[in-house]
Amino acid sequence: MSFIQALVAAFKGGSARVPLARGAASPWFFADGGGGRAPFEYNSAVRRAYLENPVAQRAVRLVAEGIAGAPLRPADEALRALVAETSAGQSLPETLTAHLLLHGNAYVQVLKDARGRPAELFALRPERVGVIAGEDGWPCAYSYEVAGRRLSIPLLDEDAFPNLIHIRHFHPADDHYGAGCLAAADEAIATHNAASRWNRQLLENAARPSGALVYETGDGNGLTGDQFDRLKAELASAYAGSNNAGRPMLLEGGLKWQAMAMTPADMDFATLKAAAARDIALAFGVPPMLLGLPGDSTYANYREANRALWRLTLLPLAAKIFAALCEGLSPWFPGAVLAVDLDRVSALAEDRERLWAQVGAADFLDPQEKRALLGLDAGPSGAKHRENIS
Repeated sequence: MSFIQALVAAFKGGSARVPLARGAASPWFFADGGGGRAPFEYNSAVRRAYLENPVAQRAVRLVAEGIAGAPLRPADEALRALVAETSAGQSLPETLTAHLLLHGNAYVQVLKDARGRPAELFALRPERVGVIAGEDGWPCAYSYEVAGRRLSIPLLDEDAFPNLIHIRHFHPADDHYGAGCLAAADEAIATHNAASRWNRQLLENAARPSGALVYETGDGNGLTGDQFDRLKAELASAYAGSNNAGRPMLLEGGLKWQAMAMTPADMDFATLKAAAARDIALAFGVPPMLLGLPGDSTYANYREANRALWRLTLLPLAAKIFAALCEGLSPWFPGAVLAVDLDRVSALAEDRERLWAQVGAADFLDPQEKRALLGLDAGPSGAKHRENIS
């Protein structure tokens, strides 16, 4: 709502907003999943996912880089330059997309010049931002905490223009914070990481258990404590690890080596990893085929998988981000619209070609209606041009 609209609403009166509930922290970030599952904590979870798991990192980068590189329709040049300009080395659309996927919330600080106009847009790290609610529970300010310092950012400045834009995913159990994809994929990421560590440990030990030493004597006496400790130390130093794999073992009298092996079912971690990877891809909205996962035949080819990525993930998320930015910047750019130019997205070329052919063959539509169906501005010059072509 602009300042003029807020002033008019104040004089006209109207219905009051319903109060919002607010706890000390969002239940999404610290909720106990039950069943012995540890509470979800964002900082450690994002390191396990984005810094340690190749599937999760690739899924996030596919979506974030796809939206950052999407061609935009013609719009206000100042607005496009403001959104496209990097701030502190970060690409705004790419950073906001990654924050929404991982955290569920994205915060954009509007930095203004001496005239009060936006000069720079900077994406704040969402785990450092908190909502400060008023008496009715609605946000009135935001807190930013880093290195023991806490700053308060008012929702509006002295001219009733926004200082910060909050973009969030839907959360069914929280009024202020959004639900990210990372919490839903956390168990699958932990499973995938554990399977990778297990396979590595098997390879370090020649892909089999070390076996067992059996002490066989006729008198029934066992090893003394010193003998047991000496044998254990010799096994650890001379025969364990990948460097000692296959090394012959010299045994003393009464000792027998009993080799042990794992069944193929016990070593079938490839299936487990592929299932966990598909769950990760599902949480982030990426077709598994685009991540190189084997055994996925849902899509006939990469072209259809890429089209599904755009239709089901990139375009809805891009529309959400650009609409929120336009709404937050509407006091300076009234009526401006940012949207992806579908005619310039190569993955959607066949769909757009089919749509253009269908609309062009519809004789019962006038040129302006055809332009509206194609998402084009119904300008008078364009309409006259279409009439001349007809």
